[in-house]
Amino acid sequence: MRTPASWFETAAQPSLRRLPILACVRLLTVRVMEIAMRFDLVDLQLFIAVAEARSITGGALRSHLALASASARIKSLEAGLGTALLKRGRRGIELTAAGESLLDHARIIFHNVDAMRGDLSAYASGARASVHLLANTSGLSEHLPKALAAFLREYRDVNVDIEERESTDIAAAIASGAADLGFAAEHALPDNVERFLFSEDRLMLVTARRGDFAGRRQIDFQEVSDRDFVGLTNSTALQIHIAKHAARLGVRLKFRARLRDFDAICQMVAADVGIAVVPETAAKRCARSMPIMMIRIRDPWANRKLTICARSFKTLPRPAKLLVEHLRKAAQR
Repeated sequence: MRTPASWFETAAQPSLRRLPILACVRLLTVRVMEIAMRFDLVDLQLFIAVAEARSITGGALRSHLALASASARIKSLEAGLGTALLKRGRRGIELTAAGESLLDHARIIFHNVDAMRGDLSAYASGARASVHLLANTSGLSEHLPKALAAFLREYRDVNVDIEERESTDIAAAIASGAADLGFAAEHALPDNVERFLFSEDRLMLVTARRGDFAGRRQIDFQEVSDRDFVGLTNSTALQIHIAKHAARLGVRLKFRARLRDFDAICQMVAADVGIAVVPETAAKRCARSMPIMMIRIRDPWANRKLTICARSFKTLPRPAKLLVEHLRKAAQR
């Protein structure tokens, strides 16, 4: 494979010396493009997998390629671009500055490919389009189900692939182009991510109606950090969010039970097993049928504005644009 230096050697050949400078520049540009276009989408997908796994072996497994084939493709990428993309070490790989840049571009390319597929799927007979949506725990359980159900009833040729993530992870995924849409707390979003307000969501402390905090209307989280809690499973985004803020106070919360939904948590609280932190919408719903009470948490992290976000609403695939428009209308009701 020819190196960048060899292109200039070619330009210096006697046969080319008589060409105008502009013509030489055009020739070199064409040859650079030829080299750059020698890798394909498989190479880019492999590179993304390697970067995310921080390992060529791990990337090969994710891409269903043999290790030798994956390694050869990565080396070919580096040779074609004329620069190192990876720093190889005993504990895996790290991206060079060029590798980080390629990763950003590769993700954008796949985002655009997905957008193309989404737009064209509307013309394919019997084909179903899919929208990749990341949502935090509150959105997934309390705010989105009704709106999504209405959307899916109206657009029967569109599927919505929903994945639960913490708001900070959603922000990173949207910014990198790894997902179409996100439902996340606004405070976690960087400035370069577009968003609109969908709803407000306050986290409330829920206690037994006759518990130690009966009569309290507000409380600092520090005051209850040493109490017995009932919470969600460790893998849920909201539980990770709460644990992070507890850690900032220098405490690790004690859980007597971990459950998968807010109704079950509130039932435990009603039985005075422990206290819990749940979204206000869930707390109000459960309080109508259970002997529990809600106390406002004064800490700023408990008051959240929930948004629909995207890298760019204008460049979304058509099915995702349809979902955005539906969610805008739902937010205004």
